[in-house]
Amino acid sequence: MPKSNGRTLLNELLSADALKLVDQLALPSKPFTRPNQDEVTRGELALAMTQALFARLAQSVPEAMRYVERAREQGRSITFDHGAVRTVLAASCGALPSGEAAITRILLPLGYTLAGIYPLPRLKMTGRAYIHADDPQGIAQFFVSELHPEGFSATFQRTLNTVLGHSRDPLSAADHDALQDLRREGHLPFNTALKLLPALLRCFARQHPLPSLAQYQLLLQESAEMAWISTEGQTFNHATDRVDDVLELAAQLRAEGFAIKDQVEVSSSGAVRQTALRAASVQRALQGDDGPQLHELPGSFFEFISRGAQPGGSLPADMDMRFDSGNATGIFKMTATST
Repeated sequence: MPKSNGRTLLNELLSADALKLVDQLALPSKPFTRPNQDEVTRGELALAMTQALFARLAQSVPEAMRYVERAREQGRSITFDHGAVRTVLAASCGALPSGEAAITRILLPLGYTLAGIYPLPRLKMTGRAYIHADDPQGIAQFFVSELHPEGFSATFQRTLNTVLGHSRDPLSAADHDALQDLRREGHLPFNTALKLLPALLRCFARQHPLPSLAQYQLLLQESAEMAWISTEGQTFNHATDRVDDVLELAAQLRAEGFAIKDQVEVSSSGAVRQTALRAASVQRALQGDDGPQLHELPGSFFEFISRGAQPGGSLPADMDMRFDSGNATGIFKMTATST
């Protein structure tokens, strides 16, 4: 990868194996590969954060790693389209801001703007897309979903509040100050950015203690999504490769033995098509009657998307960067489970 402030940040923070995964990502067409300077722009920092999150997900999802290695063998770069995060608009999340604010408080200073709101009524959630103002196609978007507890039973809500009530805030006072400076100025001194980037990455994790087995099972009865959040929190739910033809790729991957979703989700406009690999299995120690026991539960996964042109437009300038509520609802099923 060419020299850039973002790459210099990642060289300081990531392992050689993680940097190898970053090298598999296509670079934005806009000039984020400028020579090293004393200041890091919001676009450079956003790009570095998304690349680090991609590498982390690939390392934790075996099918994602297998796909990245496949792309490397083919000499093909991966175009990181978007990542997803789940939140809960709870009455209280302890020291953590409730709902999407836990994530948007870092996205907005980094230069992201709200690009669309997607009701997910079947899931009792709302999804919101955040796109980067400096390079909408080149820097990965975020799809931030928010679960609405008031749509569930009183017992569910009490359990949810108990589980989330001791959440911690991964950001320090100095981190908050740096984010305010970034939002106001659009850039940070390099050393400040170097300290801030690990804090930003800490936001994409579970901030509350693990639930008990009884709590997990109660939440699961009403919402597979909340059950997932109870064990994984704001962990990066999935990362997505933007490809030319999802249907063709899905057929190829299925033939090669990848654990891919049976159906391709197609937006109401027909321009956006999505599918995904099955979620990784993770082991979480949930407290039961006989003490903590390991349970195999769904973790994160890897997704694919094809984007056509907006009506009356042409690619690549007029690429449809929107999402679709129906597609999102179908993709959410990738982390459903029972225990």
